[in-house]
Amino acid sequence: MKSIHLNSRLTTLLLLVGTLWLNAQNSGYLRGRVVDELGYPISGVSVFIEGSQIGAQTDLDGYYTIEPLTPGSYNLTASALGYQAQTLFNVLVKSKGTQSYNFTLLERVEALEGVVLDLQNRISRPKETPLSTQTLSAVELATYPGGNNDVVQVAQTLPGVSPSVGGFRNDLIIRGGGPNENVYYLDGVEIPNINHFSTQGSAGGPVGMINVSFIESVTLSASGFGAQYDNPLSGVLQFNQRKGSRTEWNRNIRVSASETALTFDGPIQINDKSETTFIGSVRRSYLQFLFELIGLPFRPSYWDYQYKIDHKIDERNTLALIGIGAIDDFTVEAPQTFDAERQAQLEQAPFIDQNSHVIGLSWKHLFKEKPGVLQLTLSHNRLNNRFTRYLDAENQEGILFLNDALEAETKFRLHHTQFIGNLRWFSGLNLQHSAYENNTQITAINAVYNTQLDFLKYGAFTNFSTTINDKLELSAGLRLDADSFTGNGLFRQFSPRASISYALSSQVKLSSSLGRYFKILPYTTLGFQENGIFINAENAYTQANHYVVGMQYYKTPSTLFSVEAFLKQYSDYPVSVIDQVSLANKGAGFEVLGNEAVSSNGRGRSYGLEFLYQQKLTNRFYGIFSYTFFYSQFSGLNTDQYLRSVWDSRHLSSFTGGYKLGRNWEVSSRFRLSGRTPFAPVNQAATLERYPEIVLDYQQIGSLDNELGVFNQLDLRIDKKWNFKSSSFNLFFEIQNLLSSQIPTPPDYALARDSSGSLLQPLSLTALEQSQGQFIPSIGLVFDF
Repeated sequence: MKSIHLNSRLTTLLLLVGTLWLNAQNSGYLRGRVVDELGYPISGVSVFIEGSQIGAQTDLDGYYTIEPLTPGSYNLTASALGYQAQTLFNVLVKSKGTQSYNFTLLERVEALEGVVLDLQNRISRPKETPLSTQTLSAVELATYPGGNNDVVQVAQTLPGVSPSVGGFRNDLIIRGGGPNENVYYLDGVEIPNINHFSTQGSAGGPVGMINVSFIESVTLSASGFGAQYDNPLSGVLQFNQRKGSRTEWNRNIRVSASETALTFDGPIQINDKSETTFIGSVRRSYLQFLFELIGLPFRPSYWDYQYKIDHKIDERNTLALIGIGAIDDFTVEAPQTFDAERQAQLEQAPFIDQNSHVIGLSWKHLFKEKPGVLQLTLSHNRLNNRFTRYLDAENQEGILFLNDALEAETKFRLHHTQFIGNLRWFSGLNLQHSAYENNTQITAINAVYNTQLDFLKYGAFTNFSTTINDKLELSAGLRLDADSFTGNGLFRQFSPRASISYALSSQVKLSSSLGRYFKILPYTTLGFQENGIFINAENAYTQANHYVVGMQYYKTPSTLFSVEAFLKQYSDYPVSVIDQVSLANKGAGFEVLGNEAVSSNGRGRSYGLEFLYQQKLTNRFYGIFSYTFFYSQFSGLNTDQYLRSVWDSRHLSSFTGGYKLGRNWEVSSRFRLSGRTPFAPVNQAATLERYPEIVLDYQQIGSLDNELGVFNQLDLRIDKKWNFKSSSFNLFFEIQNLLSSQIPTPPDYALARDSSGSLLQPLSLTALEQSQGQFIPSIGLVFDF
């Protein structure tokens, strides 16, 4: 409540300041760079505001500047003879803090007598991934309703992505696959952990680590993965970071309902012949204070940081250094007065002490004599995770489960790209050193052991793509992977993939892709021991075969309709020996995934239809609507019997859109709907014996009595922007779950107590009253200066 009052006073003050400056003549600018596919600058490119005569041409280094401009939202187009025109939609101009907007133009297959602006500057996808791919811009991310400026939460509303159980976690559950089937890349550097308080062995958590102020765009691919990516089964999420300003220092403060972030960027001049920019940020949560004010027993606290340094050595060589890290601490504190629900939360909550960091250095070299590029990337990531459950959580006594783990990876990646006529060819290799240590104690099965793993993982890849007659696009790739621990040879993970697209007209395109993908088991599974033996060491990589066909219809360059049919077939899927259920049904809670005996003989399948309508900013409106109908089924140890997975909602639908009003007002909303999903009920007899550990009965998944209701949630956001002479200010008001819909969750149980909190004898379990749906208002601000 104190935070709300402070925000209210601050809002009043800023409104007064805004009134004083209302008549001031403030202006902004647009700056950026235009390059080709390999990163070579393109000079003489016309960059202009759509629907106007305002624009500029790029210089010899590919840079452009358009000024002065009235602050607001525009569509920005770049076009040049011999290249396909490209439009960046919904670019935001501010009096201070406008980011750079960069273009990567593709060469046209056939030379044209002049620049043609028909449908060539439409919403586009790579040749290697012509289907199942969506990209969101920085502006779309920053103003996403219900996302609380959390990049990962925004990705949850993309087509085919299911909401997590309860709707409050950042698990990415794509087209019926498990939450640990995805990989994440930040400027080409793999980051295994993208969330605070993440589930080890998976990647989900309640809050994303990535600062939205850093991001230029986010791309989610649900199939047709490029050969350069290892370990994806369901999705590849790529975060492209912006560079710091080349001309001035900028500072950005963002205050939201749960955190405050400071971001700053600008140039670092070393000498007259070099060019270096920097962008950095730090964030601090204050959820622990808010939870204390409202009496919740949880005390989640986190810090995170992010940075990027770009250095231009000369015209053909650049260096980029990136880093991201987090410090998380999740504890509990007994409530002052007895409440059955909060007492259960206190008893059952884990203690999480977690920190992680990633650092990556990338060198990019443009060839002089031939059109090509070589990129070398060296990175290191580290996760320390101490996850503990206590018999007596209030006094932290009696360990029921302890996972004190360290995961460390050092990775080297070589990526070579070359153009040979109309053929684009890339190839490369990756080498990874993995170190894993774990001190484990599982009281229920009398397991106590220490694990130390040290092994190499390596792979190679290649891909060819071409365009014929400006209509037919072909791509084919291959990947091989192996490691020195499991004994799975290089050709056992033989991973081919191919795609084809054909333009029936300038508006209609047919596409198809297929591929085979592999994923090594998580360290928690590989490192599990029984009697000092790594019993999971000889399990196979999990395999997924993807088949996708689809059609895209471009009504206008900014409007896309598409329909896709997809099939995923899984084999060698790990199955829990003790629970006899596929690990695909786990990993979306506060737990450690995979720290158990498994058998890699499970199977699975997910198939369905997906419809999409996307409207980039046109006549002040933008929006994206999708509907997915699908089945998700996995086997247990009995591979002849497929059961519904806990993600099998059959129906997924989402809409996100916004309208830009006059005077820099904007209103946006998001609606998500998911059908009824199975859940694993609580095994009450086993839970009573092992309480406060909650034991689930996975054999009951799919029965009619164990289905959650329909999930639906409507979020609303209102933004107002002010532009002063040397600063800009954005105030936003957000309401999550505007309709107060009840969010379906499985029943919770606790030990039965009387009104004073004393345990009833004999001990028994009682179901807790489920909370009713309620809307959650919040206010936030963004200040650039």
